[in-house]
Amino acid sequence: MLEIDLGAIVANWRALCAQHPSGPVAGVVKADAYGLGARPVAAALYDAGCRHFFVAYLEEALCVRDMVPDAMVAVLSGPIPGTEAVYAEHDLTPVLGSLAEIDAWAARGPAILHVDTGMSRLGLSAANLDTLAADPARLNGLHLRYVMTHLVSSEDPEHAVNEAQRHRFAAARSRLPAAPASFANSSGLFLGEHFGTDLGRPGAALYGINPTPGQPNPMRAVVRLRVRVLAVRDIPTGASVGYNATWIARRPSRIATAAFGYADGFHRSLSGKTTACFDGTPVPLVGRVSMDLTTFDVTDHPGVQPGCWFEIIGPHQGVDDLATMAGTNGYEILTSLGRRFHRVYLPA
Repeated sequence: MLEIDLGAIVANWRALCAQHPSGPVAGVVKADAYGLGARPVAAALYDAGCRHFFVAYLEEALCVRDMVPDAMVAVLSGPIPGTEAVYAEHDLTPVLGSLAEIDAWAARGPAILHVDTGMSRLGLSAANLDTLAADPARLNGLHLRYVMTHLVSSEDPEHAVNEAQRHRFAAARSRLPAAPASFANSSGLFLGEHFGTDLGRPGAALYGINPTPGQPNPMRAVVRLRVRVLAVRDIPTGASVGYNATWIARRPSRIATAAFGYADGFHRSLSGKTTACFDGTPVPLVGRVSMDLTTFDVTDHPGVQPGCWFEIIGPHQGVDDLATMAGTNGYEILTSLGRRFHRVYLPA
């Protein structure tokens, strides 16, 4: 069972608003709100006063549009050729990152201009900016809601690229028509006042992922994941557990099999590395994480019986903790959580 605390998401958004006094703060609800449900999350943020939303793809924008009726909904990937009319019909804001997208959008409505300052994925290149500076009429009729860029390494406040991007962004804006700016992502909001602009764009921090790695997490936890124990069995010394016999019992042991696995987003790389929590006590994972089942050594926990709950993410083990053990980040942990988990939304 996956419990999602909408009140904690709203509280995190409000805390991030306080962290960004230079302008409002958007809600990034791409990837189904980082796996937690774009529609309920967007609705909760909208009810709290959020009026700017970002998604990755057009389909995601259409999914949430009715939940945020008069808010800006911007699509980061830009309009695929032939979809421009859909954007206009649903009052969606494209993020334009190439000369071709600028030309195709023309005077269809408001847009955001994306400038690449170091990510080298999407956004106007230095050559594109030179072209626009030489032919400014190309932007005639384009209503710019914002000019934006995306930070490369904002979670590392000492990285020189942060300051380099700040200067590149300022230089790029000086060559474009005057428009509000959007710069800081989750970690960028904590880089200091020089990274504040007209619109902040946090994503991960809304969902409880620490935007300041190495420091105490300023965000509230949002998710709690619990799984059922299906079976408990006694095995003798020398018996193996799971695929490839990677774990061998060194004593007579009790093994609990829980109803989840890598098909549910619980990474196979966690095999033998993490624990579940039973009544506030850690229970070690043993053997391989398999597709549907994961096993734990409960020899020292006689209270564990079929039907009991194990806590996988919660007060005793956060999303970032699990990510560290899996060799990934909290973003991947959340967005991997499978649809087989029954989702329960705690109201805002």
